[in-house]
Amino acid sequence: MLVLKTPKDALLKPLQAVAGVVERKHTLPILSNVLVEVVGGRATFVATDLELQISTTAEEPGAADASFTVSARKLLDICRSLPDAEPISLELSDEQQIKIQSGRSRFNLQTLPARDFPKLQIPDGEGLSFSLPQGLVKRLLASVQYAMAVQDIRYYLNGMLLSVQGTRLTVASTDGHRLAVDATDLEVAAVEGIDVILPRKTVLELGKLLGDDDDPVEIQINQSQVVFRRPNFELRSKVVDGKFPDWQRVIPVGHDKIFVIARQRLLQSLMRAAILTNEKYRGARIALTAGSLRIACSNNEQEEAQEELDIDYDGEPLDIGFNVQYLQDAFNNLPSDTVQCSFGDATSSMLITIPGDENFRYVVMPMRI
Repeated sequence: MLVLKTPKDALLKPLQAVAGVVERKHTLPILSNVLVEVVGGRATFVATDLELQISTTAEEPGAADASFTVSARKLLDICRSLPDAEPISLELSDEQQIKIQSGRSRFNLQTLPARDFPKLQIPDGEGLSFSLPQGLVKRLLASVQYAMAVQDIRYYLNGMLLSVQGTRLTVASTDGHRLAVDATDLEVAAVEGIDVILPRKTVLELGKLLGDDDDPVEIQINQSQVVFRRPNFELRSKVVDGKFPDWQRVIPVGHDKIFVIARQRLLQSLMRAAILTNEKYRGARIALTAGSLRIACSNNEQEEAQEELDIDYDGEPLDIGFNVQYLQDAFNNLPSDTVQCSFGDATSSMLITIPGDENFRYVVMPMRI
């Protein structure tokens, strides 16, 4: 039975959107597969790892109703390798194999029953729902996701806080050495506040799916799952079972050593100096004097790099060390042309903000060099 015949791009795009969820090695073979459901000329592609599920849809006029699962990686690799000019057809055989044909290329792949595919379900009508422009959501994710921990034993750090309190949506992430926080206002206030932690994988995959425009994305949150929904895709994710640290206590107040500088100018100086950092510790020494910012990095081979920048600063001198990668991460992901850097003493954390923006805050703990 011919299931569908479609241009390469119409099949490749939805497959690419869901393929990032699929684990290469899994104890359940069906989790290596993508679920393909064709109903009424509309094809839906679903992939899950039991914690995260992404589904995308594509209009396929004339397609026959069918449902099956097939290896996501193999189907994606085959579609990528086929020529752009030729349409791709999928045909389901009586032996429950899927035949892929394009021009003179033919492939036969084994399938598994669609009824065995473990879909994530979320209770309807429960939790909190609101909509935001997808470009705004994407920017919020980008402004904090680099501070998430990676495989930390404190599992609640391996993700991003999503907090709704009243009309305020706050996102935050930390790995214990730095903290990134951003926020936006909602049009409708939440009756009850809710805090959840999105897994790291969910945050990264969502960033790939969202566009930069103002088309709305619907967000539905309850205590166990979060759903992000657009007309052409839906992402469902379980949340991390844990309590995020009290980030408000980490934000320093009263720092009196402050200067504003062009973000790109400071980033380029940090990147040049970082060439000669110790590969393990990545330390950079920051020296503040009247009208001057000096960045110094050295390594075990007694090599040293120094960068000096003119700044509008007339406060007391300060000499302090930081992980240079933590600073680069923030300056690489901020959209603003200028940043404000605030310091206390040599043992206090550094606060990075955006002039005129009270929502974003980035805190970096000092390190001994």
